Order: sequence, then structure tokens, then C-alpha cells
Amino acid sequence: MASGGSYSGERPPSVDVDYSADPASGSFFSTEFKKHEDLKQMLDSNKDGLKLEAMKRIIGMVAKGRDASELFPAVVKNVVSANLEVKKLVYVYLVRYAEEQQDLALLSISTFQRALKDPNQLIRACALRVLSSIRVPVIVPIMMLAIKDAVTDMSPYVRKTAAHAIPKLYSLDPEQKEELIQVLEKLLSDKTTLVVGSAVMAFEEVCPERIDLIHKNYRKLCNLLVDVEEWGQIVIINMLTRYARTQFVDPNIGDHLEEKEKPFYEDEDDEETAVELDNSRRPKPMDPDHRLLLRNTKPLLQSRNAAVVLAVAQLYQHIAPRSEVSQVARALVRLLRSHREVQAVVLTNIASMSTRRKGMFEPYLKSFFVRSCDPTHIKALKLEVLTNLATDTNISVILREFQTYIGSSDKEFVAATIQAIGRCASNIREVTDTCLSGLVSLLSNRDESVVGESVVVIRKLLQSETVGHKDIISHMARLMDNIKIPMARASILWLLGEYCDKVPKIAPDVLRKMAKTFVVEDDIVKLQILTLATKLFLTNPKQTRLLCQYVYNLAKYDTNYDIRDRARFTRALVFPPQGHEDNKLTKHAKKIFLATKPPPLQQSSFKDRDQFQLSTLSHLINARATGYQDLPMFPEEAPDPSVRNVEVPVVFTQESHKPAHQKRNKNQKIKSFYSDEESSPEDESEESSSGSESDSDEDTTDSDSEESSSDESEPESEEADNEEHSQFKRRSNSSGKSEKQKDSSESEESDSSSSSESSSCESSSKEESEDSFDEKVKTKVFKGKILGKNESSAVGGNRSNLDLLLDLGDSPPSVDTPLLTPSLGGLLTPTPTVQQQILPPGASIQPASAKYIPTVTFELLNRISSGGLTVSARFTRSPHLYSPRMISVELTFTNSGSEEIRDISLGKQKLAPGMSLHEFASIAVLNPDTTLYGTLGVDFNDTTQPAVFDVLAAGRTFNISITAPVGELLTPLAMSEDDFNHNQGKLRGMNELSETLKLPSNVSKAKDMITRVYETANLLQVQSTDDKILKFGGQTASGKVLVLLSLTVPENNQESLLTINCEKMVISSMLLKEFQSSFAKG
Repeated sequence: MASGGSYSGERPPSVDVDYSADPASGSFFSTEFKKHEDLKQMLDSNKDGLKLEAMKRIIGMVAKGRDASELFPAVVKNVVSANLEVKKLVYVYLVRYAEEQQDLALLSISTFQRALKDPNQLIRACALRVLSSIRVPVIVPIMMLAIKDAVTDMSPYVRKTAAHAIPKLYSLDPEQKEELIQVLEKLLSDKTTLVVGSAVMAFEEVCPERIDLIHKNYRKLCNLLVDVEEWGQIVIINMLTRYARTQFVDPNIGDHLEEKEKPFYEDEDDEETAVELDNSRRPKPMDPDHRLLLRNTKPLLQSRNAAVVLAVAQLYQHIAPRSEVSQVARALVRLLRSHREVQAVVLTNIASMSTRRKGMFEPYLKSFFVRSCDPTHIKALKLEVLTNLATDTNISVILREFQTYIGSSDKEFVAATIQAIGRCASNIREVTDTCLSGLVSLLSNRDESVVGESVVVIRKLLQSETVGHKDIISHMARLMDNIKIPMARASILWLLGEYCDKVPKIAPDVLRKMAKTFVVEDDIVKLQILTLATKLFLTNPKQTRLLCQYVYNLAKYDTNYDIRDRARFTRALVFPPQGHEDNKLTKHAKKIFLATKPPPLQQSSFKDRDQFQLSTLSHLINARATGYQDLPMFPEEAPDPSVRNVEVPVVFTQESHKPAHQKRNKNQKIKSFYSDEESSPEDESEESSSGSESDSDEDTTDSDSEESSSDESEPESEEADNEEHSQFKRRSNSSGKSEKQKDSSESEESDSSSSSESSSCESSSKEESEDSFDEKVKTKVFKGKILGKNESSAVGGNRSNLDLLLDLGDSPPSVDTPLLTPSLGGLLTPTPTVQQQILPPGASIQPASAKYIPTVTFELLNRISSGGLTVSARFTRSPHLYSPRMISVELTFTNSGSEEIRDISLGKQKLAPGMSLHEFASIAVLNPDTTLYGTLGVDFNDTTQPAVFDVLAAGRTFNISITAPVGELLTPLAMSEDDFNHNQGKLRGMNELSETLKLPSNVSKAKDMITRVYETANLLQVQSTDDKILKFGGQTASGKVLVLLSLTVPENNQESLLTINCEKMVISSMLLKEFQSSFAKG
């Protein structure tokens, strides 16, 4: 059948194709068909639009985990495509499959090398990324040359890609390490925030032991930390943590030492010794660079990225003074409002920290109370934290909270709560009796698991008590017949044997009952029966001798060898064979079995996790993971701090040659935007703090006041630092004076990429032209004054193409689709995860890709009325990059005239209320007999009202109107049949429309009906257990309103019942009319 579309997310070429695929691929036709044949034809087409659509669908297949390696030959041919969008998607594909298809990728290596010189920074970066993905040792020299060239590239995005390529080359050929270290040294000295994080990541992968490479860049990394991307911040903080542990002394070196008791009388020698000991214990003043790191990381506690907050928390935990570690508590508690995966990791770290620092999280005690919606593992972690935080003052609140948890329906959680009560009773002696009586009351609970866990905990508490509780033991012995949990039964038997002298009448009777059921008991219970029999014989041999022998005989033939060995061993001690009655073990058997047992040590399971670094995988799983490196110990004596000093070159010029705008008052203070060597660590940290506070998240605004107050509570440390920082301030002042003496010509030679932006700020500070970073700063603040728009715009006047090319180091060039630039987060760069709207009621409801791509176009502008320009449109049914609420409309611009058409762009918009429009990329020149494409995004606001706008071409204005059919206002949804039925049941009554359709003769089978539905509306079929009913699901693009459609398959006649369920009745009625007209066609 000739069709105007394709299925399974594959768009057809311009020729008729017989569509089919195996059912596993998601298609609906089952005839013989070559896999991906239509995609290959589209890639071989001469039309860039078809190539672009094919690449989008191929990348979609890769993103879904489907194998697209068969398309490698067809895709790699398009690496020379002139279309920028096609080329970028081809590179994305090649990065994924270059390692698997190495031979074919090597054939195109010359193309990749040419692309390394492309004017577009994205193409250069993509070529380098693909080249580094080809894992063939032959091309190692080529990769090395490419990386060396990229390191000196003007674009920071290309330099960032070069940093990512270094670990790949190192893993391919470790012998290149020394040469790569030289490249890394250049990257680490880069002052661009986009590059720094990737450079440190490469440093950690290649040569983490070369700490000398960090010395000169330490202060710069601290100052840039606030502005680096989030994942770069994590890498830098972890690296600086290890650096601080090797370069600074322990700030808590004298806190944990306790003074020894001094004698009442002591001579002068003892007094001198005590003075020397006190001097050695006194904490040494903190290194100013150490303080710089702590101050510049503190603002990151307000980061919206949980991993960044955890990285700062582990830094404070491992290198900060004890008095300052508590500053991270509020930020960690804030993360408990996040997803359950984040909660689990954060609670694990809090539980580990709370074992050492109870007072740190005690003010936030109620934040760890369990909610009913928490999963079991979150509940267990919160119980662990609450138990660690229990003290004499708050134990009543915690026990009252534990009491409410006992009634939970989660049995595992109840068992953990009972264990927590036992730990509190063991650690806090004042509430031991109260907890014990409460646990005894639980023995009458109807739930067997509660009773069993209570018995186990009571046994541990009784063992730690000096005075035995005869009544409790007797009560537990009476419950022996009702308790079925093996651990609980074993605990009762152990108590009876341990305190058999306190219950001389009950213990033998229990042994008699247990001997009857010995064969069917669990192994752990059998072992305790043997122990009870042995202890009773040693204390009461007359009454229990025969019973003990009977139990030994049962154990002698048990299937478990542990029980057989235990019975053989104890029998030899209690009933020695003839001739060995006088052996020493038999004489001391009573002392051996009835010796006083040490009470069990009930402590947190997180206490031994201190051996691992906080917030690492090894700390989370409590085991050494592959690649984990132990945190180094603090040195006893700090290394030379002068290695971190950076000398600033001073250029002296005559005063008469200094421009007027450079002359300043000597007393005037100059404050640079960023500074790594010119300003003191105090000034640097203040600037970083102010920069980060403006970017803090909304839900952390309430923490600003507390953090500021905590800063004010540290006057002593700041005053102590003033003297230590004085030498840095003097060096800063001297360097600042020398900077004033530089002339304008020398400042222009400093960096071509930064001069164009810093020229607007020359009147306020000349230092920025020397120390500016290779990144785009829209607004720069000096002494609280913000440069106005007129001042900044005056700099970017008429600029040549060469100037624009040189500015590639500052910002990515403007391309047709702005969202594909690295600064805005496109297909080529990692983007932050956006939480999608969860559609009720089931989690199976997820957005899906279209199964049918329309190829039919409709004309918007006729060439006769426009003087040769033809504009046509097509609905692509693909998500628009600007907003998921928008419908993607592909505009085709064709020049049918004999003269070129210039400056085609979007003009005035005339939209109804609620509608919005995202313009297509402007076309500079459209040559004769040439066709170009543009993508328009329209938010129709779930209406069929037309989107009216003007198109400007060659100075003329043309009015255009686009009206979308109702079926194109929908987006498909994947869902289970249960969710479909559940939502359909909610949308009954006025939200349901039904109509009987008369099907034409050529639409009689289910697959024909599915085809017609897909051609009419952008929906997705729901897999149904009933073959007689076809079900489809979707939602409106703008309002995200569910649209459910069901269609009965006719058996004998040609009539089918169509049912549409939707909250918007207008959508339902208009969609019903479209289906009526669609099925009425022959």
C-alpha cells in the first residue's frame, strides 16, 4: 500500500515503500522487509531535510538503547554534509559507534582531520571527540597532535573537549604519559571556567600523584570554584580535599588531647615540662590558603546539585576545624526534601557523621522523623540517625516517636524500630528499665514478628543487666509454644540456660517440650537445645540426666554436621568415656559452660565506615570499591607554602605615556573581578561568596541568615588570620600599582578573546584586561555599580568578520538553532536533568515518539504572489527543542526565481491570547533554484485558531497563517492497559464521545485501522489483551490533557464503534469529526 508516512518512528523517503518489520521492533506489518531500509534511503537522498529527519530518528533509537550499528556505513558518508545540523548529529552517532566500527571509522579519518580546522567550534570539538573515540593504537600520533592543537584553540569549548580526550589517549597508550602531562600543565593554567573542571578531571585520571602541578594553580582554582559547572565543582573539590590533606597541618591537632592529672606538689622541672607539653598541644594558626579553600567552598552549600553539597560536606568533615564542621548540617538536612535516591545517599553520610558528632544534627532532630510515604530503606536509615542522636535530653521525644512506629504495617520497619529501642536502652542507662518494660509489653502483641524481635532484644538487654529479671524470663518461657520465629526461640532457650539457677522448675520442663520437637526445629534452635541440656545437666543432674542423654542421641544422627559435631564434643565433656572420668575438662565443665558472658556491644553499624572517605562509593557500600584511594594523613609539619605564590610580571612605562583613563588616585582601592594571585585569600573568598549567593536556590533562602550569623560567630579566627594575610595584602597592593603602569597597547596584546569584552570596563579597572577569563560575562560589578546597557553596547559597534572570529574564545558563535550551543545545552553537551511531569495515576505513563511522520506539505506562500519565493509547511510530530508545549512545523523555503533572495526572517506576530511562537533561524541568502529548511515552534494552546505572522524577505512583508488539525495538537503517550482502563473510567459521562463509523472496503483489518488512526492523530497504540479492541493514548501538547481513544475491530460488517475520552470536550468533538472524515475516505 502506498502511504504518506512511516511507522515505528521511521520517516519514509519520497518513494513508495512496503513497510514492515518484525513485531519485536514495534512495527505493525509483518511481511518480508529489510531492516532500516527506509532510513538508508533517506540518508542517501539529496535533500537535507530527509537526511536531518533520518539522523534525528537514528539518534532517538540510540537514546532508547536500540542497536543502530547497521546504519554506520550510511551515516558515516554524511560526515561531509554541508548542513550544519546533519553534520552535528552524524558526529553524535560516530562518537557512539566509532569504537565498534573501527575499520569504517578509519576510512574517514582524513575527514575528521579536516574538520579539526573547521571555522565552527562545535564541528572542531565533535571531530576531536570522534577521533579520540577510535580505539586503534595506530592513530595515537594523530590523536596527540590533534589534542596539542586543540589545547591552544581560541574556543574554550574545544579546549574542554581536548581535556576529555586526554584520559582516552592515556588509556589507549600509557607510554604517552609524560607528553600528556605537559599538555595538562597548559590546561590547568587555563583561566576559563568551562575548561578548568575538565582539566582537573583529566589530571585525576592521568597523574593524580603530580601534586606539584596544582601548586601554582591552587588559588586560581579556589577563586574560580563558584563559577565552574556543577560536575566540575565536584571533581575540583575532591581533588582539593586530597591536596589539603598533604599540604596543610591538621587543624584539630590539639583538640582531642586531654590534660593528664597533675600532682598537688610538683617541682620546677615538672612545671617546665608541662609548659612545653601545653605549647605542643596548642593548635597552630591555620594557613591562609587553607582558610581560603574553606571560605570559597562554603557558598556551594547552597547549590541545587546534591552531589556538590555532599562534596563540600566531605571536605569540611576531613579538613575543617571541628567547630566549623557543623555549618554543613543545615545544607545536608535540606537535601532530605529531594528524591528518595538522593535521600538514601545523604542519610548514609549523615548516619556516619552522627556517630562522631551528635550535637551537629541534634537541632534538626524532627527532620529525621519517619514519614508514612518513606520506603523501607529510608525508614531504616532515619532510625539509625535518630538512634545515634539519642541523648539524655531528647530520649523521651525519640522513644515517643518510636512508640508510634511499632504499629506500622511494614514488618521490617517494626523490627528495625524494636532494635533501635534496644540500642537506646543499652546506651542510655536512665531509660533501660522503661524500655525493658515496654518491650515486655510487646510480648503480648498479636503480630508474631513483633514478639520474636522483642524477645531477641530483651535477651540482649538482660545479658547486659547485672540483676537478673526472673519474672521476665518466666514470662518468655511460657510464650515458647506460641513463638515460631527461630531466632526468638533460640534466644529464649539461651536465656533459660544462662539463668537456669533462677528458674529451676521451668527450665527442665521447657527442655522436655523441646526434646519432643527437636527433629523439626531449625538448626539454630537445635544448637541452643543442646546448650540448654548441657547446662541443666551440670546444674541439676538428678532431674535432667536421662533427658540430656536423649537429646544427645537425637543430635547424634542429625543431618547437619555442625549439630552432630557439637553433640559429640559436649557429650565427651559431660559424659566422658570409661577410663577418662578424671580429665581436667570434665572437672571444669561447669566453669566452661556457665562462665559469665560479656554483654553484647550494641553500636551503630556505621561506626566502622570512617575508614572510607565521605560521599564515596566505598563509603556507601561499606566495602573497598575498585579504584578507591585512601585519604592521605595530615603531615606533621606543613610543606613550604611559598610554592603556591605566583609571580606577576611587572612592566614599567613612563608616566607621561600613560593614557588619561589609566591615571588614578593612589589611595583608591582597585577590586578585580577575579584574582588568583593579586588579592589576598580573604578578599578572594569574599568575592566568591558574593558571587555565589546570587545564584542560590529558592528553597535555601531561609538558610542565608543562619549562615551569615555563623560567619559572624568566628571573629577570633578572622582576627587571627589578619596577621597571616598581611604579606599577601602587601604583595597585592604592590602588584596593583604595577598594573596601573601598563599602557593600553600592551593590554590589547594580552588576550584577543577577552579584549573585546573587557574594553567596556577599562575606565573602572585596567587589571581586567590582563587577568580576564576566556568566558562571556554579561554584567560586571565593581564597588556595587553595574555598567549600563549603553556603555556595554557601545563597545560592540561595527565589527569585522575577523573580530567575530577572534571572539570565538569568549562565546560560541550563533548558529541556526541556538539550543545546540554548549552554553545553552544542546545535543552535543550534557544537560541538567529536568524533572518531567508525572501523569496520574500510574508510573507507566511516559511520553513517547511518534509512530507516523507525515510527509504531506501544504503551501503557505505562492511563488506568483511573492515574486518567486515559495513557502510550504509540514508538521513533523517531533518535540520542539525550545519548549515541549510547542508543535514543530518544518518550513520549506524555495527560490523559484532567477535572482537571489536575501534576509528571510520572521516579522510581526499576530497570535491569539495564550498562544506563543518560537521563530525559525534567519536565512541570509537563498540562491535561485535552492531550497532551505527552517523549524518553527508554535504553542497553539490546545486550540485550532490560526497562528498568523509575517515573513520578511528582501525587504518585502508577506502575511502567513498556519492552522493545525486537532490530530497534530497531540503528543503520544506510552502506557499500560491497566492505566488506560483506569483513566478511561475516570473520563466517563460528559468527557466521553462515541460514534459508529462505517469503514470503507479497503479498511477492514486491524492493521489498516491502525494506519488510518496514525495518519489522523499523533497517538500511540496501547498493547491490549483483547484483539477486538484497539486502544490509543496521548495528550494535548500544550495543556497535557489526556486523550484516550478506543476502536472496535469489526467482525462481519463494516461498522466500528469509536470512543474518545478527554476532559476538553471541544478537543473530543473536533477529533471525532476528523476521524469520521478520515475513515469515510476510500
